[in-house]
Amino acid sequence: MSHFTTIQTQIRDLEALQDACVELGLTFLPNANCRGYAGVTRQAPHVIKLKGPYDIAVDPSPEKDGSYGLTTDWWDGHVVKEVGSGYGRLLQSYGVHKTMREARSRGLRTTRRVEADGSILLTLEGGSL
Repeated sequence: MSHFTTIQTQIRDLEALQDACVELGLTFLPNANCRGYAGVTRQAPHVIKLKGPYDIAVDPSPEKDGSYGLTTDWWDGHVVKEVGSGYGRLLQSYGVHKTMREARSRGLRTTRRVEADGSILLTLEGGSL
């Protein structure tokens, strides 16, 4: 029995997602097998290889709008330990990297500071939005 579950996400920039993976010490692979419960695997166009026994599949959205969804096996908390509940840490890092990429493309400078509570303060300066 498969335990793979997809959570609705809007990943639109695979390079920013790859940067987020690097920041979290994870590997982003093209065309790989994604590991799940009891040795079940599934092929995915992109896979975030985790250190534990499970991985995250990155699949094109069924709406064919250019976005990607994330699918994993949440059983026993293995994935939560590495990327946070509901992919929280991964999506936070993705959002920061996506924003920084967009800002740089518009000629803005960015500064980033991690707050005591783990939130990230991102400041954009220069140019015009």
